[in-house]
Amino acid sequence: TTVTAMLAGVFRCIASGLHSRLKPQHCITLRLQRLHTNRTMKLDTPEFKKLFTPELNRLSELFAKYDYELRIAGGAVRDMLMGIQPQDLDFATTATPEEMKRMFEKEGVRMLNTKGEEHGTITARINNKENFEVTTLRVDVTTDGRHAEVEFTTDWKIDAERRDLTINSMFLGLDGTLYDYFDGWTDLKNRRVAFVGDATKRIQEDYLRILRYFRFYGRIAESPNQHEDSTLVAIQENAAGLGRISGERIWVELKKIVVGNHAAPVMRCMYKLGLPKYIGLPEEGKLDEFDQVFTRAHQLNPRPMTMIAALLEEPAQIDDIIARLKISIEERKTGLMVMQLRREGQQQTAQPQGDGEQQTAQPLRHYQDFILKTPGTEQRQVLERVCEVLKYKG
Repeated sequence: TTVTAMLAGVFRCIASGLHSRLKPQHCITLRLQRLHTNRTMKLDTPEFKKLFTPELNRLSELFAKYDYELRIAGGAVRDMLMGIQPQDLDFATTATPEEMKRMFEKEGVRMLNTKGEEHGTITARINNKENFEVTTLRVDVTTDGRHAEVEFTTDWKIDAERRDLTINSMFLGLDGTLYDYFDGWTDLKNRRVAFVGDATKRIQEDYLRILRYFRFYGRIAESPNQHEDSTLVAIQENAAGLGRISGERIWVELKKIVVGNHAAPVMRCMYKLGLPKYIGLPEEGKLDEFDQVFTRAHQLNPRPMTMIAALLEEPAQIDDIIARLKISIEERKTGLMVMQLRREGQQQTAQPQGDGEQQTAQPLRHYQDFILKTPGTEQRQVLERVCEVLKYKG
């Protein structure tokens, strides 16, 4: 029976096309052991094993000693299922903040940044070497579209239900057991991006989730335009809620969207749904230009403002973006330089040249001269901005 279950899991992986994105060995090393439910399996991968530093082992031992459950939560679980080594780990626990504080104080563990305590988060520094953010399981009592008042719970499913997307709602026990209450693993295998439960309810809890949906769509989906109609309706009907979200939070998401996979079709979708006027973008953005720049520059890792500049007609429009999104001075300067130089240098490129070496170097002469005219202390920053212009031009 065990062998049959393992083979069935492998064939399901292959049939779903998972092998096209995940490392080949993952269909084998995601070992399906005895199932507690049809949503639970055992993870045993190199990425998972690599997590276990002496510090994490110590953290695990402490929670076990005091009989509190501790699991990895959210994005790190998603990443490991995709064969990606997570950069950050978030933990969830049945212990309340007060119980964690008493435990850490008794065990001589230093705690940092207690500001997160009201939301249930305690940061512990183990062996004076590694920090761990651990958050008590929560349920939203009231929400206003930006913030939530929470109560603590010991119910893992209730906590999962308050999360944004199914692929972000999974937990992973430190023994490798996957806890998946809303079919996030199935959605991840199918490259489906979906809200947990009712999309409208999830969005109205925090309107920023509209942008998070598009960010993760670019990251997870294989096809550029396979949004579910019900999801798009929920987004369009609640688009105005983005106007209540701070510019800083919007920019964190938007700058990942514009350089992500499928950025061009995703941006067209966002315009079709009427989002731009609520997030600082021009209502009549240059979508054809954005498409062309995305095609030319995507593989060159452009800065977010390089892509944003493609939507703008006039440099003055950057002031509107600054007013809404609170972008940095460097980001503003990058956008302005891209817009200033994106149409310059064409004549030099078109002129006939002599030998092949000159033909290769001459198109850059205009930009080289521009950099050399800059005071020495600023040349490095100007050079980097000029490189963004060159990415823009492909």
